[in-house]
Amino acid sequence: MWRNEVRLRCVLDIVEIDNARGRNAVGAPITGTAAGVPFTVLPPSAEVSGPAPVVVAWHMIDAPRTDAAFAAALPLAGVPAWRVYLGMPLCGARMVDGSMDAIVERARRDAVLAYADPFVRQAALEFPAALAELRERFGFDTARMAVAGGSLGGAVALTILATREIPVLAAALINPAVRARSLVSAVESMLEQSYPWTDEANQAADHLDFVARSGEIADREKQVPLLVVSGEDDLPAFHADAGDLVDALRGQYSVPGDLLLTRVPGLAHPLAEEPGIDPAPQLPIAKQVDDVVTEWLVRHLG
Repeated sequence: MWRNEVRLRCVLDIVEIDNARGRNAVGAPITGTAAGVPFTVLPPSAEVSGPAPVVVAWHMIDAPRTDAAFAAALPLAGVPAWRVYLGMPLCGARMVDGSMDAIVERARRDAVLAYADPFVRQAALEFPAALAELRERFGFDTARMAVAGGSLGGAVALTILATREIPVLAAALINPAVRARSLVSAVESMLEQSYPWTDEANQAADHLDFVARSGEIADREKQVPLLVVSGEDDLPAFHADAGDLVDALRGQYSVPGDLLLTRVPGLAHPLAEEPGIDPAPQLPIAKQVDDVVTEWLVRHLG
């Protein structure tokens, strides 16, 4: 009997390890926290020989506004890779009192210095430690990594590209916040109040102007194939900024096919319905975006 119990314990240990690596339920979401960052992980939806690539994505502050909700809206199931969705500051498991009120308060207090700049900066700074912990746990291949992001999460992905410290094979942005000043304009309209620009705010906004920083993105040792998905019904400034970013990079990329701007008819800024906090069925318009991003990542991740 004792030997049977030991054998059973070994089997259970193996199952527990497989659960952690996602092999017991292919594609089932795994949630948790890595280096203090909430995450939702989707294992490869098909068996992959050897360590699989990884796609790391940051969600919107608009719906879907949590890592779990973004994973449901943009699951990228056709990409033979681990898909890691990281939570933005004060979102998901880090929400204050289970609501987004703390974020609204920050945007109202200072749209640049209390909201856009610290959110993007923190998400980018905490990424390496979270990635290392998740790689140790799930065993994916960070040498074959893509990054993705929606809206303010797109600014995080662009920061990763511009800083050039982490190898990236491909990138995809959905309605990205390319310029902080355009984001501030949207916040001004939403809150019906003007933003009091200061020297410090202007300096931070310059750092979050990725059209101006396009040279830093293009100056990587290996230029990163970049897809920008822009909704035809997105905010006018965001819609224009997406085109400006691709135009700026096009003059600096050595392979024209490594840049693609896709305009999606009928796509507004969000990818999910309100409240956008919990996972929800994928909308048809989000499925269109998912298909475009999937095709791009499959082509460039290999």
